[in-house]
Amino acid sequence: MWKLYAVLSAVFASLTAIFAKIGIKDVNSNLATAIRTVVILIIAWGIVFLTGAQKGLDKITRHSWIFLILSGVGTGLSWLFYFKAIQIGEVSKVVPIDKLSIVLTIILSFVVLGEVADTKTIIGGLLITLGTFVLIL
Repeated sequence: MWKLYAVLSAVFASLTAIFAKIGIKDVNSNLATAIRTVVILIIAWGIVFLTGAQKGLDKITRHSWIFLILSGVGTGLSWLFYFKAIQIGEVSKVVPIDKLSIVLTIILSFVVLGEVADTKTIIGGLLITLGTFVLIL
């Protein structure tokens, strides 16, 4: 089931880039990011309350809170820079650079999380990097 969710994530990420480029014309990129964030908040909290997941709030540990907040900061900064980049650049060039986050995440998963660096993952990361440079040069 995780593969279906990953594919759906890719589809919606793609639509996000296209919709954002169309919508950001003549709009300050920070304002556009804030509007997007409000929409995401409404959707996310709506799903939380529809599924009853809010009952787990009191079970979240301090450790989890810290890292979820840090993740939110990372997401927010990523969105701010992403929206500025697509506002002034070509989406077909910005998105491949943005997706270098895949390679950075693979490297960090080895270093920080201690995941195993197998040959398949290393070759895949190298190919993604090579593909990115082919697309942007």
